[in-house]
This record gives sequence, structure tokens and C-alpha cells, in this order.
Amino acid sequence: MAPTSVVHHPPTTSFPFPAGAGGHSRRLPQWGPPASPAPFPPVATHVVPRRLLLPVAAGIWDFVSGGAGGAAAASLAVRRGMQLFRQGDVEGSLAEFDKAIEMDPRQKKYLWQRGLSLYYLDRFEEGAEQFRLDVAANPNDTEESIWCFLCEAQLYGIEEARKRYLEVGLDSRPVMREAYTMFKDGGDPEKLVANFSSGSGGDVFYSSLYAGLYNESQKNADKAKFHIVAACKSPYGSRSGDYMASLAFVHCQCRNWDLE
Repeated sequence: MAPTSVVHHPPTTSFPFPAGAGGHSRRLPQWGPPASPAPFPPVATHVVPRRLLLPVAAGIWDFVSGGAGGAAAASLAVRRGMQLFRQGDVEGSLAEFDKAIEMDPRQKKYLWQRGLSLYYLDRFEEGAEQFRLDVAANPNDTEESIWCFLCEAQLYGIEEARKRYLEVGLDSRPVMREAYTMFKDGGDPEKLVANFSSGSGGDVFYSSLYAGLYNESQKNADKAKFHIVAACKSPYGSRSGDYMASLAFVHCQCRNWDLE
């Protein structure tokens, strides 16, 4: 796992209104999860998932370079991009991530946040490339493997995407191990949700989010909406401050779903 840095963010956004066509540039009104980093999920290992610490690739280069020059400016661009994504400005977030790469090309292979933005802009080929670069740099990243599959399922269909599925190391989180296997081999997203319905707040959120994303890859929009809205409404989804909790709200925006 690459070195990580904790980034404290101001309050992110809610989703009380439907988005415009495509949902890519509408900004969401402000909502109120706390700015502090998300709590660590209870796992039987000291390894902490990157997403829960919101590690930014720029932080690595700040440390290496002492924060000087292009690395420091790129770090700020990444942080701006993350905040814009949280606010629902997906196009704006991508512009900032691309600026960061222009200022410090070393960052590209760490910018999983950019891959998420590309997915919601329907730029699936570029998104898959981004996630493949990320997994090459961090071969234990379960979520990037899944997101690469989600992009390639849109490009090539489920069966071909499975043939191209990225093998990664064992995730410390049981919910993500089960989600990874479901996407890789096929499975029942309802079972994923049921298996973690009495788990930690993070388990409930992540099982619902990835059940919804699995259904989306299967072109089952109604079930995708049911599970991703449930992820948004969960205590973890609404209060944790996790970047992926913001993603669940952005997903609803881009699909023009309300939360009622």
C-alpha cells in the first residue's frame, strides 16, 4: 500500500433535488456529514483501506519533494478535484485531476479518484485505463479492480469484462472480499446485503453500494437504485465523511434518482 495522508474536508453535499440531463455538471446543495475522516472499519488486521483515509497521490509527492514546486500545486489540484466531486461537479473534478497530472505526471497511476469521475462521465475506456494503472501500482486494491470491471462491462459486456478481471491481493475487509468474488465469478447481490445487514455501519454501506453497482452492471436499474439509495440513507452513508459515501450521492445525481 502506498503512503497515505489524512485530508480533512469541509462538509460535503446532499441530494434533495434531481439532476439535469446526464447529471454531470449539476452541483448538489450542501449537506452535513462531519468533516473528520471516516472511522476505521473493525477488521482483524492493522491494514487500513486507502479510501477510509482519503489518501491523495499528491501527498506522496509532497512528502518526497518537501511540498515544493509542481508537486505542491498538484496536491492542491487533487484536493480541489475531490471537493468538486463531493459537491456533484463531476466535470470540474476531472478538470482538476487532469491539471494535477499536467503539473506532476507521476501522480497519474495513483489517481483512483480520477477513474471514478471518468466513470460518471461515461468515459469508460479512460476509466478502465486509470484503474488498471492504479492496480499495477497497488496490486492489493480490491475496489479498483471492481471499478475497472464496471467500466469494461459497459464497453465489452459482462462476460468479456470477467475475462479481463484484475486479480488482486486479499482485502482485509470481509465485505469487500465477498463483493470482489461476486463481481469476478457472478453471484447474488441480495445475499451480499443480507450477509452484512447486522455488521458495522461501514459493512452495511459497502454491501448496499456494491450490490447496487453490481445490478447496474447487469442493466437492472430498479434494483441498482434500491440498493444505492439505501447506501445513501444508511448512517454511514449520511454521516461518515467517506469519499465513497459522497460517491453514492453523486451516483444518484447522475442517474437522476431522488432519495425518497
